[in-house]
Amino acid sequence: MKKNCFHCGLDVPESIHLPVTFEGREHETCCAGCQAVAQSIIDAGLGNYYKQRTAEAEQAALPPQDILDQLKLYDLPEMQAGFVEHGAGDEREIVLMLSGITCAACVWLIEQQLLRLEGVVRVDLNYSTHRARVVWDNSRIALSDILLRIQSSGYSASPYDAQKMEVQTQKERKQFIVRLAVAGMGMMQTMMFAIPTYLYGNDIEPMYLQVLHWSGLLMVLPVVFYSAQPFYQGAWRDLKNRRVSMDTPIALAVVMMFVAGLYSVATNAGEGMYFESIAMLMFFLLGGRFMEQIARRKAGDSAERLVKLVPAFCHKLGRYPESQESEEAVVAKLSVGDVILVKPGEVIPVDGTVLSGESEVNEAMLTGESLPVAKRTNDKITAGTLNASGPLIVRTDSVGGNTRLSHIVKLLDRALAQKPRIAELAEKYASTFVFTELLLAVPVFIGWTFYADAQTALWITVALLVITCPCALSLATPTALAASTGALAGEGVLISGSQSLETLAQIDDVVFDKTGTLTRGELTVSRIVALGRLKTDLGLQIAQALEQQSEHPIAKAILRHTPENSGETADIQITRQINRVGHGVSANLTINGESQIWALGRAGFVAEIAGALPPGADIEHSGSMVFLGNQSGFQTAFLLEDEIKNGAEHMIAALKAQGIRLHLLSGDRQAAVAAVATALNLDAHQAEAAPEDKLAYVAALQRTGRKVLMVGDGINDAPVLVQADVSVAVAEGADVARDGADVVLLNDDLRVLPMMIERAKKTRRIIQQNLSWASAYNIIAVPLAVFGYVQPWIAALGMSASSLVVVANALRLLKRKT
Repeated sequence: MKKNCFHCGLDVPESIHLPVTFEGREHETCCAGCQAVAQSIIDAGLGNYYKQRTAEAEQAALPPQDILDQLKLYDLPEMQAGFVEHGAGDEREIVLMLSGITCAACVWLIEQQLLRLEGVVRVDLNYSTHRARVVWDNSRIALSDILLRIQSSGYSASPYDAQKMEVQTQKERKQFIVRLAVAGMGMMQTMMFAIPTYLYGNDIEPMYLQVLHWSGLLMVLPVVFYSAQPFYQGAWRDLKNRRVSMDTPIALAVVMMFVAGLYSVATNAGEGMYFESIAMLMFFLLGGRFMEQIARRKAGDSAERLVKLVPAFCHKLGRYPESQESEEAVVAKLSVGDVILVKPGEVIPVDGTVLSGESEVNEAMLTGESLPVAKRTNDKITAGTLNASGPLIVRTDSVGGNTRLSHIVKLLDRALAQKPRIAELAEKYASTFVFTELLLAVPVFIGWTFYADAQTALWITVALLVITCPCALSLATPTALAASTGALAGEGVLISGSQSLETLAQIDDVVFDKTGTLTRGELTVSRIVALGRLKTDLGLQIAQALEQQSEHPIAKAILRHTPENSGETADIQITRQINRVGHGVSANLTINGESQIWALGRAGFVAEIAGALPPGADIEHSGSMVFLGNQSGFQTAFLLEDEIKNGAEHMIAALKAQGIRLHLLSGDRQAAVAAVATALNLDAHQAEAAPEDKLAYVAALQRTGRKVLMVGDGINDAPVLVQADVSVAVAEGADVARDGADVVLLNDDLRVLPMMIERAKKTRRIIQQNLSWASAYNIIAVPLAVFGYVQPWIAALGMSASSLVVVANALRLLKRKT
């Protein structure tokens, strides 16, 4: 029985028995070399390579051993320490820089290849910056397997390094310029030899005519074998991955023209040698793609600038406060608790707390706010911001992937990777269109061969393949999304949720939380009212004990408040504390040896323990109010004041001008909520709303067909943020609210909300314009090419121009409103 080699696929001689063991089974190899290589791959833990080979493949194309060894090194924990983030359990995350990407279809291919790997959780691939953020389960798949899959797809990947990425980008750019220059020189030289044949072809002696043709062939060789390489590589990747993309028809057209020209020169048959058309075709195609790359990088510049903000080195203080002598240290090796010195003019490398020094910090790159922010002892500072004036000594609180800047970059990557439904349809259409175009080229060539001649059929078929290449269709959406997302990031707005920009353009209602969203959230206790026999100073101490672990604005206001009389401090012990989100907090307190259950929060919540409100509790107050009580009844009322944020009225007026209905939902008292709603002229409001009430309110709006945008900042807003069609978390909100939101505002200026919705509508219009233009172009171009009205060089010019029109239209989204 005939046996094939497990490694290379060749026949195994009957006299040879050189087995390798893989997954408990023996497999035959044809020679000692194949046996050794196959066994080394399996022993290295890369046995998945043999599973990933196509079933129809007759021979295995083994990656070079040095590449396999390098990939395997990435699985070592000490190697991953600098660039892999650890998530829950065995979840890992890495940012990769990719090379070999030539168009949007490449992004789709890499994404699909990785998502098919068992153990890969999520892939966010940024076409504008060629960065991929991959999350995987380390117990099910190794990092080397992920890198190997990218490698086997015809691309390369390595852990992201801003400096290396810049070097790689510059190298690719220079190489592209050289290819373009070679194509330009080839075009001029071939045209120099072709023009005499155009003008005086019948009058030139055959010997000299042949010299012109052979000279044109020599001049076009660098264009065919060097300048056109990116298109061949793309087409070859397509062939290996059993798909077609924009590179496929172009590579096919160039090869057809060159082979036909070579045949004509060799046989001295016909007048057209096609060489000048090849050179012109390549020059226009490469020129268009080069300009497209410049525009695409401009669109994705916001994300790249953020990544490059954090410096590589810093001044570390080893023995602070005993000594303030600093030494140069690598930022990537800093740990939480390390102390660093940030000199004036330097970028802050970590999230931290100022231990000493005073300065002004420019946070414009993160928040869009141009005015510097004063920083002094105990203030928080953020990685990526610029220390403008004085030196600061900073304690490190977060480093690497845990910084606020890193979180922002993740959100941007996710935003630039998202695809609206209309974009997904366009991608499917583009792939189908290319395949249909290739099929159409066959009858067109045959038909024109019978109707005219093979030479005419050839240039018409080439023109068809080139002019109908759907590059513009593939660029229509990702370029617009990158430009819009980058512009919004410059305004301090981060879009992170899937489909967020698309849904933002359809918003009918905006629902606001009150405290910390429409109001400053900097509550102050204006008055403490005794409702029972408990002294107000003791009531304040009990309330502060209950709120000790809370980050809610009301809790902060109570904790900041100082007693009117500096009396004796009570001995308070807390046990069995319960926090009911949106209602209040209760606990078993032992006060000076006496144990009792106390509650602090909304009246209804406290009443569950203290019974009915006493007559004196009905206090007229337009602000917030919380109550303190125990099993003996209500004891104390805390009256709090807040202010409406600057710019809130302007923001509300702008949203109303867009025809949007505005709602206020708050867990606060009726009087406080009504006062804010009246002051801002809101359409509807609901007070004393628990988290489940807010959820029901938004769901009721959605059942009537309304698209709802929810703006909140607290933990109690997290459920309703998930329920809303689009959720917005403000800068100072709780982490759980920001993590669950589709949009994060990096500053407190709510005036960006109407601008954000208007830009989303403009983005949708531009995407629709781009898709309409790309579709109309193809609808017009196909019949023109089929009926022979387009020369190949005109086809290349038309295809490049259509792509540039789409990109230029998308770049209008980068303009910032003054």
